[in-house]
Amino acid sequence: MKNLSEMSDEALALSYVNGNNRAFDELLRRNQTKLYAYILFVVHDRDKADDIFQETFVKVITKLHEGKYTNSGKFSAWLMRIAHNIIMDIYREQRNDHVVEMGEDNDLTTINPTNLLDSNIENQFVNEQILADVKKMMNLLPDCQREVVYMRYYQQLSFKEIANITNVSINTALGRMRYALLNMRRMAREHQMGLTME
Repeated sequence: MKNLSEMSDEALALSYVNGNNRAFDELLRRNQTKLYAYILFVVHDRDKADDIFQETFVKVITKLHEGKYTNSGKFSAWLMRIAHNIIMDIYREQRNDHVVEMGEDNDLTTINPTNLLDSNIENQFVNEQILADVKKMMNLLPDCQREVVYMRYYQQLSFKEIANITNVSINTALGRMRYALLNMRRMAREHQMGLTME
């Protein structure tokens, strides 16, 4: 039998269904940071994010035991789709159509820019200022555009995965990204920002 750390997420999920509880612990360890960061980005409230995170894994366990997971090759996308659906249900209950709440506090500070840069010390300040400007511009984007930009650049999801998670077509996801980039370029021009990384 393979060591759990050598198994794919999909194999771990199937192993858990077959009674291996340690396989689920490994799945949780691998996916919790990325999933929690996504939830927190969308709801921007730690208490609410904690509740949604827990509810997501309760639903995952339930769906696994009900046999509703098929090995499609992308467990993490399936996991994020469940979280996205829970978030959408919460917003529907609140009679709020927004995917992402906008507000003064929603400044993307949960994103670690050091993971995005490979630079020397001399350029670090310039790059940090550029990232700060990009975050400010992202905060001004419409909700659906912000979500696509976050998933694509900060979580490195494919457009197919983004489309599945947000329950739209790939063309819609691509269109949202296109409009987001156009809007950010327009903002950069209007405020005479240079966005070239050193």
